[in-house]
Amino acid sequence: MAGMVLAQAPAARAAGADGVQLAQAGQGYDIPAQSLTGAITSFGRQSGLQVTLDAAVAGDLRSPGVRGSYTPEEALRRLLQGTGVTYRFVDARTVTLTQVAGQGAAVLDPLEVDANRQVESPFRPIAGYVATRNVTGSKSDVPLIETPQTISIVVRDQIDAQAAQTVPQSLRYTSGMMTDRNGLDERADFLYARGFKVDSYLNGTRFLGGTWATAQIDAYSLERIEVLKGPSSVLYGQASPGGIANGISKQPLEDPAGEVRLQYGEYNRMQAAFDLTGPLTQDKDVLFRITGLGRSADTQMEQTKEERYWINPAITFRPSEDTTLTLLGSYQTDPALGGYQRLPAYGTVLFNPSGEIPTDLFVGDPTFDKQERKQYSLSSLFEHRFDDTFTFRQNARFMRIDTDFGYLYTGNIMSPTSSLIRRSGVIADETNDGITVDNQMQAKFATGDVTHTALVGLDYQNNRNDSVVDYLLANPIDYANPTYGNPGIDFDNPFFQQSSSQRFEQTGVYVQDQMSYGNWHLSLGGRHDWLDIDTTDRLSNTDSSLTEKKFTGKVGLLYHFTDIGLAPYASYSEAFEPIAGTTTDGRAFEPLTSQQYEVGVKYQPKGWNTLFTLSLYDITQQNVATTTTREINGGTVNFTDQSGEVSSQGIDFEIRASPFDNFNVIASYAYVDAEVTKAGNITGTEGKTPVYVPEHSGSLWADYRFLDGYVAGLGLGAGIRVNGKTWADAMNTVEVPGYAVYDAAVSYDLSYLNPDLAGAKFQINATNLTDKIYVADCQNLTNCYYGARRKVYATLSYQW
Repeated sequence: MAGMVLAQAPAARAAGADGVQLAQAGQGYDIPAQSLTGAITSFGRQSGLQVTLDAAVAGDLRSPGVRGSYTPEEALRRLLQGTGVTYRFVDARTVTLTQVAGQGAAVLDPLEVDANRQVESPFRPIAGYVATRNVTGSKSDVPLIETPQTISIVVRDQIDAQAAQTVPQSLRYTSGMMTDRNGLDERADFLYARGFKVDSYLNGTRFLGGTWATAQIDAYSLERIEVLKGPSSVLYGQASPGGIANGISKQPLEDPAGEVRLQYGEYNRMQAAFDLTGPLTQDKDVLFRITGLGRSADTQMEQTKEERYWINPAITFRPSEDTTLTLLGSYQTDPALGGYQRLPAYGTVLFNPSGEIPTDLFVGDPTFDKQERKQYSLSSLFEHRFDDTFTFRQNARFMRIDTDFGYLYTGNIMSPTSSLIRRSGVIADETNDGITVDNQMQAKFATGDVTHTALVGLDYQNNRNDSVVDYLLANPIDYANPTYGNPGIDFDNPFFQQSSSQRFEQTGVYVQDQMSYGNWHLSLGGRHDWLDIDTTDRLSNTDSSLTEKKFTGKVGLLYHFTDIGLAPYASYSEAFEPIAGTTTDGRAFEPLTSQQYEVGVKYQPKGWNTLFTLSLYDITQQNVATTTTREINGGTVNFTDQSGEVSSQGIDFEIRASPFDNFNVIASYAYVDAEVTKAGNITGTEGKTPVYVPEHSGSLWADYRFLDGYVAGLGLGAGIRVNGKTWADAMNTVEVPGYAVYDAAVSYDLSYLNPDLAGAKFQINATNLTDKIYVADCQNLTNCYYGARRKVYATLSYQW
């Protein structure tokens, strides 16, 4: 027996290279930190196997637990980490556990392990960064390798390792994703890909969006984020050609678990968060989860503050093994949404003899600026399986957003050599509320040798937007010597006003059939939408209506070489995107239309927890909104029109790999050739590249956790994000230089210091490590935005 004893502790490792190696495909585990006896018992229950353990031998030992998708050997190693217990595989189904005790050892009862694995669930945690299944691409749980579309998935492990706070921050290492639109402005999630906007979804239904009253959630509330590239109206109705970013909420789990986090960092950032889940009944037919967060911080801009508090309760009812109903509530208040740092090109991307504009410049005034938001929602996720063929699902959400904004913003510089910047003010009260319901009936059947997963759906949206906006004149600001307290706002004489209400109603019917014949996979889908938009302009006392109906379709074909893990595919998809809101002169926006042709290949080599994705695409979008900044009565206003067309061709390439359970790599590259093919109200722009579209972008991230030796428990991570040059104006006369920024992470698992600290972790993250000053984007020569400078955060977390 002495040959089985491991000298090094607390790390547990396999005691002998002759043990039977199991397949690398993982099985899902969700076992919180607890007693070793309880952890091994949960392991047996979740694997569906009989497990025996001598509790007297295990004593008071505690296990750090394990969450995610692992082989049985990987799960055991994590369960035993820090306990002084080692294991040895006797055969493919049997393991002996050995407890180190001084110079001797005690052998625990044999543990039977099945080499058969369960498949990953897109609604539960996984280990590593490589998700292999998705729900966004087809509204059903299917393998990524068999989905003829480009889909990137950011999982909880990656979000935590990079300490991402927002959805855009979570997607910074996703191929082709542009996440710095508006620079430091984090009042909303500004996402772009393939030259177009990416829409934000939650649990398969679209977020409300307005000019100011736009929904936003924290990344901490999500289990994962699935990004579907390209038009996707067949399943989602309204969709931008850039794609959709679908957040999957944290949902109640069967086993009791919890987490608390404390964070402190740059700009006096203080944040606390918690996550609790488990059963409410003994038979686990009622589960709960409650997640919450509070944050208070200064920002990169002087005299601005960010403050947020939210709580998300959730409860799951499972009256039978075939029926599940989950209710998710959310209340969020944002007393302070930070600042809005819109700057002119002179002093940022263009030379100004008065000097560069400081990156911490506050262009508003503390006596006037305020930006507040309250956000409420109630969602339901229902599923009932009638039999092996038919399953019904319904996702529904009611949401309301109230905003109260008042802030100063800059226009053009007084002259190319001046440090004075023109300013205007805006007071905006906007409310958005609406309900979204998506009903789906799925049927799985076969016709001969062809298997089908057919989907018939009916979705409905009814949103109402109400806004009152005044634009006001104000004194200019001297960026070389800013003074505050007397902004000179003329409240009595707004130079421009808007007051309108709008009702947006959309009904869609869709069908989809995913057919498989051997290694061939064919997806066909079609949808018809009916849209009504009613707008009331209270200033002119006029009403206007827009009624549209549109058919969209998609087709995708993929062949899976299962022996080598290679899957080439081709697809075509369309999008129809109604836009809530009005042009500056009060007309309702016309819906956007878009089409995409895509070919690609996916590679998931056997025996490797790795996924390669390469795609080439060609997108065209019509009815594109074009915006110009005009001076009116001494102030500046953005005017929007719709008469443009844009095409985009490019390449997306991404690698996600977790070759070992303690090593992860993400690499990406994107090439975009975007062009205005029809000009709108900005004449002379045909053939030009739209702003905020770099031709080249890429990223690389890797992290490693040491499991053995003197540095056992230490984790290191590093990354680089690169964006090529973009244009600052529609005429392509001024460039925004490209940039590269570096990120880093250091963590330590405190259970390696003391097994009693199992579940505790300390982590430090730094973004823009070298503190590079760069302009993230310009939308025209009066709208330029600095990127975020270096931020360093320290996080202490404890899971149980």
